[in-house]
Amino acid sequence: MNPCLTRRTFLAGALLTPLLRFLNPLPQAAAGAMTPPNLGPPQPFSFDGLREQAKQLAGRPYQAPAARHPEILVQIDYDAYRQIRYRQEATLWAQQGPYAVQFFHLGKLFQAPVQISVVSDGMAREVLYSPRLFEFGKSAFAATLPDDMGFAGFRVRDTDVRHREWLAFLGASYFRSPGALDQYGLSARGIAIGTGLPEPEEFPVFTAFWLEPATDSKPLLIYALLDGPSISGAYRIQASHPGGVIMDVEAALFARTAIRRLGIAPMTTMFWYSETNHMQSRDWRPEIHDSDGLALWTGTGERIWRPLNNPPAVQTSSFFDDNPKGFGLFQRDRDFENYQDVDAFSERRPSLWVEPLEPWGEGFVQLVEIPTEYETEDNIVAYWTPKAPVQAGSSWTFKYRLHWVAEEPYPADLGRAIATRLGRGGVAGVKPPPANKTRIVIDFAGGPLAELDKEAPVELVLNATRGTLANKVAFQLAGTQRWRAFFDIEATGRDPADVRAYLRLGDRPLTETWLYQHLPYYRTLLD
Repeated sequence: MNPCLTRRTFLAGALLTPLLRFLNPLPQAAAGAMTPPNLGPPQPFSFDGLREQAKQLAGRPYQAPAARHPEILVQIDYDAYRQIRYRQEATLWAQQGPYAVQFFHLGKLFQAPVQISVVSDGMAREVLYSPRLFEFGKSAFAATLPDDMGFAGFRVRDTDVRHREWLAFLGASYFRSPGALDQYGLSARGIAIGTGLPEPEEFPVFTAFWLEPATDSKPLLIYALLDGPSISGAYRIQASHPGGVIMDVEAALFARTAIRRLGIAPMTTMFWYSETNHMQSRDWRPEIHDSDGLALWTGTGERIWRPLNNPPAVQTSSFFDDNPKGFGLFQRDRDFENYQDVDAFSERRPSLWVEPLEPWGEGFVQLVEIPTEYETEDNIVAYWTPKAPVQAGSSWTFKYRLHWVAEEPYPADLGRAIATRLGRGGVAGVKPPPANKTRIVIDFAGGPLAELDKEAPVELVLNATRGTLANKVAFQLAGTQRWRAFFDIEATGRDPADVRAYLRLGDRPLTETWLYQHLPYYRTLLD
């Protein structure tokens, strides 16, 4: 893998092809006499030792992982890869504890092998690859596979009768969970380097994993070594799924070079269009997205909802904070009627919440939005970046918890923004419509809004970084417990205008803060 690929080339050609975006548990081969994979000789292992290994690695020049037998791997294209099945009877730990592990094969899209070992009593033994662990369908290359190909990653399944798959590590430092609703969607990453900058983004790689089996009372332990041109790192991940999927992460990071933009606890998702920007659609479905907004819980306690955009050019938004309580990319819209997709199941896509487990200090939650016209391109990234500069030789430790959930794990007693719509501003039906005015309509629901009478003197609190605001109104939708707010914004040019809004009654906030980046570009699509 070339670490200096552009983001668009990397995502389109490797990780986020339809193969991975619609990744689901695959049917299993029939049981036979096959046994779990063979293991190599034992070697001492500890997280302290892994941390020291990462530190020493950062002090040496970077060496990119090399593919083995590339002439064979190029034959394992998208269609061939879809035929590969890991043999169920070769599953690791199928008869031990609550979780079992299966392995991904290498292919044209995943050429760099990762070393995978199992840990017991402080000793690690490498899992040895063999083509006999897999079935390959009708592919001719299967007869020529050597015994030193290696694995591309692994997936974790339950050992109960459902054999539910709930975690997968595959490609660079990416990993995924189907969350509480059993449907893959957005991805998490070990680290993000240079996302959204003019120069090519860097994609560090998990080069090795060590897996320590779970017991009935303890989570699965996953240790990982990360390496890239600018950074190396040691990761300790405790993973379990009590309802949703929970992952406690400790990342010890060592900078090989100065890093202009370091992204901690990054996540990547897809947003093409929703009810907000449906005028950009080239498809019959009402909405297409894996996530529709960024949720923030700031160090001061404010709750913020930022609907996503599909901008005409790359946009990076920074939300300064001091010791944030959490942030995440969410799929709030859970209504099938708004997607009409019987294949993608967008209404079941997981949400991902990051909860710091220790103070992170000053920094920024950054949201990078990249234009797209395809649902197969993950074009949204969110992460935390520390305020302090990352210099060559510096080291960092971050501890955080990942919640793969359907709803926010720590909901506030506030109304939530459930829809954002755009249209022409001014008085309906008047011709010609004003050229630069956009009507923005926000629907709020939940929290104290359900208790209010329609005559309650609810106020829309509204401001914008630029442009003129007019015609602001807030009222209860007849026959519902929802409240609607709308206003017109007049902003010329193409520069964004950041708009903040919430509902209050007297001095009491009734809703979270709706924070939106209005793009005057959208207004041109309405004409």
